[in-house]
Amino acid sequence: MNTDNNLDPARMSDPDYEIPMGPRVALGLQHVLAMFASNITPSIIVAGAAGFAFGSAEMVFLIQMAMLFAGIATLFQTIGFGPVGARLPVMQGTSFAFVPIMIGVVKTSGMAALMGAILVAGLFHAALGTIIGRIRHWFPPLVSGMVIAAIGLYLIPVGIRYAAGGAADFQINNPAWGDFSRWGLALVVIFVALGCKFFTKGITSTAAILLGLIAGYVVGIATGAVNFGAVGKAAWFAIPMPLKYGIEFNMAAIIGMCLISIVSAIETVGDISGIAKGGAGREATDKELAGGTYADGLGTAVAGIFGGLPNTSFSQNVGIVSMTGIMSRGVVTIGAIFLIICGFIPKIGAVVSAMPISVLGGGVILMFGMVLSAGINMLSEVKWTRRNMMILATSMSVGMGLQAVPKSMQHLPDTLEMLMTSGLLPVAVLAVVMNLILPEDDA
Repeated sequence: MNTDNNLDPARMSDPDYEIPMGPRVALGLQHVLAMFASNITPSIIVAGAAGFAFGSAEMVFLIQMAMLFAGIATLFQTIGFGPVGARLPVMQGTSFAFVPIMIGVVKTSGMAALMGAILVAGLFHAALGTIIGRIRHWFPPLVSGMVIAAIGLYLIPVGIRYAAGGAADFQINNPAWGDFSRWGLALVVIFVALGCKFFTKGITSTAAILLGLIAGYVVGIATGAVNFGAVGKAAWFAIPMPLKYGIEFNMAAIIGMCLISIVSAIETVGDISGIAKGGAGREATDKELAGGTYADGLGTAVAGIFGGLPNTSFSQNVGIVSMTGIMSRGVVTIGAIFLIICGFIPKIGAVVSAMPISVLGGGVILMFGMVLSAGINMLSEVKWTRRNMMILATSMSVGMGLQAVPKSMQHLPDTLEMLMTSGLLPVAVLAVVMNLILPEDDA
């Protein structure tokens, strides 16, 4: 083992290169900082949709599971076992792609139905590893771009509601909802994050949104907007118990989650391909793609048993690999271990959940806007023939239209109504089907 901190440039593209411990820890923490805010945010959103109070023990638990199972799923990728794992520096985290479906499921069927759907969808996702190479053509940039853009469009209003004071205050017509005391905190996050992103370099730029959230949190403490009561009550150490919410198997919820699993699997394939190309200048092997998909799905299934949410690979960490040129999977393994340690310490989750909802709103406005812009960036690669324009027009109009006018589906059964008005699912299904059956044209 190396005892100094000098890196060997000739081995930086080798996933099995054991770089010295000093740089390994620093780079591992960089990966965690880049994904931390995005990893915990879906848990906070789902907790709110389930009716759990902001800062409650239930929200703390979901945040704790987000950290724990992001770390465990990452170890499935970096270390692996048998055919499971890409054995590349793939960082896993809680997926935004499932959020529109999960919101509908917990509102109509509850947490037990969500956990049953996560378990089944995770196993389905893992099974996709056997055929992932044969269905990649279902998701060209036209389809992938629309799906990702639809996720962003669905979630952006969530960010606005959070920034203005949260959905709960809006529903009870709290007169303070939307006043400057709420928006001021959100704007602190936005301005600090933008400043860090564009006027600094290195880890400060990489972790810009996290630093913005920290700045908003500090201002919230100074202005009396933070209540640390839940932090004092939270334990220093806790082992998660399986089936905390029970488990139910709701067919509509399972179908919706499984369909989104296909989208998530394709996203993981793209990330693994990006790591191989950006870090080593080569194409990802079929074994790496299949192993990465197995790990993605298995990580989701295990999380569902313990009350965690679906995992997927994180694209921002692909950018770190490309930026540093370091392919060592040991680096990301260090990051995974750090997340697992955090996952066993409820006080960390309690500190996160004590964050004012307006502070989170500022962060998610940026995060969800970036999701939308990523979709638009993918769509920029498309040749805009009449066929492709019609696929975009039909899929987005129907999908986002139903989401904007949910009462149009009020005569359907509750769970089917939830799927049809999720925004994301109709867009994805229509885009895939139309792309497969409509003939190509040149005009």
